[in-house]
Amino acid sequence: MSIPFKMDFNYSGNALRRDLVAAATVAAIAIPQAMAYALIAGVDPRFGLYSAIVVTVIASTLGSSSHLINGPTNAISLVVFAALAGFDERFDTYQALFLLGILVGIIQILIAVFKLGDLTRYVSESVILGFMAGAGILVAVGQIGNFLGIAKKGAGDQSVLVQLWETLAKGGAPNPHAIGLGVGVIAAVVLLRKVIDKYKLPQMDMLLALIGASLVAAFYHWSLPAPDGKTLVSVVGKVPAALPSFHIPEINLGWFSRLMGGAFAISFLGLLEALAVAKSIASHTRQPLDYNRQCLAEGVANLGGGFFQCLPGSGSLTRSSINFQAGGITRMSGVYSGVIVAIAVLLFGPYARFIPKSALAGLLFITAARLIDWKRLVYAMRVSRFDATLVLATALSAIFISVDESVLIGVGLSVVLFIPRASKLGIRELIVTPERVVRERQAGEARADSLLIYDLEGELFFGAAPELDRDLDAIQEEALRTGARYVVLRLKRTRNPDMVAIEHIEHFLHEAEKNGLTVLLAGIRPDLARVLENLRFRDWLPTDRLFTEEDEVFSATLRAVRHAHHLLNEKRLAQDARSGETEPLRNEEKQPLYYLV
Repeated sequence: MSIPFKMDFNYSGNALRRDLVAAATVAAIAIPQAMAYALIAGVDPRFGLYSAIVVTVIASTLGSSSHLINGPTNAISLVVFAALAGFDERFDTYQALFLLGILVGIIQILIAVFKLGDLTRYVSESVILGFMAGAGILVAVGQIGNFLGIAKKGAGDQSVLVQLWETLAKGGAPNPHAIGLGVGVIAAVVLLRKVIDKYKLPQMDMLLALIGASLVAAFYHWSLPAPDGKTLVSVVGKVPAALPSFHIPEINLGWFSRLMGGAFAISFLGLLEALAVAKSIASHTRQPLDYNRQCLAEGVANLGGGFFQCLPGSGSLTRSSINFQAGGITRMSGVYSGVIVAIAVLLFGPYARFIPKSALAGLLFITAARLIDWKRLVYAMRVSRFDATLVLATALSAIFISVDESVLIGVGLSVVLFIPRASKLGIRELIVTPERVVRERQAGEARADSLLIYDLEGELFFGAAPELDRDLDAIQEEALRTGARYVVLRLKRTRNPDMVAIEHIEHFLHEAEKNGLTVLLAGIRPDLARVLENLRFRDWLPTDRLFTEEDEVFSATLRAVRHAHHLLNEKRLAQDARSGETEPLRNEEKQPLYYLV
């Protein structure tokens, strides 16, 4: 696979200016988000910041999309939290985190190498909507303790709901100062966003709200340690003023089995997230995308991030949209964003100790609400029971079973529910009207003597075999009941024939022949024609029984109907000759036929 590592040599000053402005805007939102997402994952905030540097720069350098910004995301962080559950020691948790990133990177690289990126389109959008809804609820639930300013309780391998119960029951009394800061951040973000949208200002609402809350907490000494070393409100802690360094994580063979499920879930979810965001923006920019190249970029970014103490990441909808809206035009905007975050860590990292956790929790409540696409969620719930079931099952699986398994549950359920839908065959009877038009027969409408015409539609695979048998038996019974001697079976709207379905059709043709019924197969598509050729149907089935679909002007169905009429007239003429009749019967095949279904 060839990947162009170079940027455009015609990079202009205007492009540089626009990319820098977009990068600064993205970095302003990336810094608080990265720290908040690390908090979701249950790890040190600096690992989220490191991801916003390393993963962002690598993915932007190697990726296909000009606007996709990679790094930590809330959905991925939630799966990371689930994958790391049970690692009680901080050292083990962090080493497992870095190993998880390496595993995710390897899986995504293999997906790209074997060109499997397009397989992500087979995951139903309803499954993704359900996952996002469940993830959004869990993000909010997981931050209730921080928002209330009470100590987190419960074991790491317990569900988020159980941990919330333990925290509320045993974490102590709520802290009014922490609640005030959290409420203030939510109010500030909502108001600032309205001002920003009205005056089309850079989207720095989250960063400004977080800085404001930190200043208030520091001014009133709520975030400053007392003589006993404790603070009135819980704070994030110090972030070292240093860039991420190369680190080979500790490897414990027992960890692999515990991390592989989460690694696969993060790999596929991350690619779905990144490709969906890239495609969404490309629909506006008309930029052609190379999906496998983007998969490779995601994998290399996570692999590299695992060796530089990073949280696994993916394409961020929020930051990518901001990059596009702020005027970024090349992949360099993502590179600049990572560099700006790195500079901010070097200059302001130590000041992170003044950031209250309740303020970050307030940001995450906003993020959780924005994570759920309410409009499309309602749309999916109204479309069909199929989509509604997928949404609800995936969301409830994320909440009550496991975040990292919810997507797999949703995909499995979509396959199980889709097979019965795919096995539905449609069959309609057609007639030739007095006006010489071939169309669908209405209830009670008379049909032509001795000729039945049926239109079959659906998937010709093993799952449809019982229904196919019922339809073919019904055709034969109707022919015997009415005395029809010819049947035109239109197969133009059938798809993907397999062995089982073809066996049933072959059995039907042999049974019809024994009963003196002539069946003409019309509208044979190339895939079915190849199957019939491979099985040597022409060795025993006369050539004039098969009518392939060659073009739209001369329909195979019309040719089959004309031939059936020709055979009927020949039979009548032969009967007349034997009986001494001299007046010929009508010669229907000489009259033009028109096709209308």
